[in-house]
Amino acid sequence: MPSTVDLLILGAGWTSTFLVPLCRSRGISYAATSRTGRDSTIAFEFDPHSLNPRPFQALPNAQTVLITFPIKIAGASERLVKLFQQTHGEGPKTGFMQLGSTGIWDGGPTLQGIGHVWTDRHSKFDETNDRAKAEMELLALSPEVPTTVLDLCGLWGGQRQPKNWVSRVAPSKEALKQKGSIHLIHGLDVSRAVLAVHEHFDRASGERWLLTDLRVYDWWDLASAWGEEGKQSRWVRELMKGEGIRALPRSPETIGRAMDSREFWATFELEPVKVRLGEE
Repeated sequence: MPSTVDLLILGAGWTSTFLVPLCRSRGISYAATSRTGRDSTIAFEFDPHSLNPRPFQALPNAQTVLITFPIKIAGASERLVKLFQQTHGEGPKTGFMQLGSTGIWDGGPTLQGIGHVWTDRHSKFDETNDRAKAEMELLALSPEVPTTVLDLCGLWGGQRQPKNWVSRVAPSKEALKQKGSIHLIHGLDVSRAVLAVHEHFDRASGERWLLTDLRVYDWWDLASAWGEEGKQSRWVRELMKGEGIRALPRSPETIGRAMDSREFWATFELEPVKVRLGEE
């Protein structure tokens, strides 16, 4: 294991199945951790309550540390940063990037009216949410410590295929009737975003970002295309008639909830590349 890497991935889970190959293809050195040290990863488990620096001694120095697991304990985000710094000397400043969830915006006031349909990264979020509080704690370390948060919407790719979700989220016509929008992003585009932040951390430091594939999907539209024959597709047709919907997808104003992630892609001069659902 090298003593220094470009990117240290804390938690080699689903995201790493896209991120590791991308690092290899771009010549970006990396290391990744798992609880057991499986598949050539470093055995590491973060205890959010512990002040013991010993587990961190197994980790290499890194230009960027990516935290893929959720942190929900008060003080834990700062402890993670401080324990890493304590065990990794006085080299160049390490940037810390947390992967979060756009769910922190879902707990806010009900969105009503055209003027309040859209949510972007500056919109009010639920500050009582445990993950949101941990993110705020991490961001507060900036500018002394470079920190940033990428809040992700629905993740798809590999084994995660939206077409397989329809029966679960819409088991009945009434359940389907309540479904509005869904926002998605492919694992490859998450990985491209992570590496863009890694390479231009100065643009990200101290900021929370909202990340989607720049699209608003309609559950009725997806259910009509991918539902079980004679069930969801028929329910959609009946609901369209009952609700006076003339065509799919419904507009964000009709659904009442839409997320705007343009600022991230513009800031890092990127566009998402995986925008055809189901196509790998």
